[in-house]
Amino acid sequence: MDRLEHIFELQERFDRDLARRRRLPEYSPAEWVQKEVLAMVAELGELLDEVNFKWWKNPHPLDHEAIKGELVDILHFLVSMCLKTGITAEEFYQGYLAKNQENFRRQEGLTDQQEYVAVARDREE
Repeated sequence: MDRLEHIFELQERFDRDLARRRRLPEYSPAEWVQKEVLAMVAELGELLDEVNFKWWKNPHPLDHEAIKGELVDILHFLVSMCLKTGITAEEFYQGYLAKNQENFRRQEGLTDQQEYVAVARDREE
């Protein structure tokens, strides 16, 4: 089993256990996504706090363990949303590969979409 499949398996086990222990109601996939997007937004806010987002405060040294923890929390909710909407680890991986290739093509100017045409920038020396 590859690592992504393992993550999906562990998250599925956790989600089932959480629903049982907390006696969660049967939400629709759309309701789950709404709830988990909100949870992810909260985690993204926590990540912002870790990287000195608040320019009006004195910055603190970056805590790489705390940053890693927030990113892992975000991954938990992302994988959970995949599971709730029927997306497998393999489908997610293949979707990532396709989007990554598309993003490179866009940046290389190999697209008909004008909003992705790269603009040359002068270098400051």
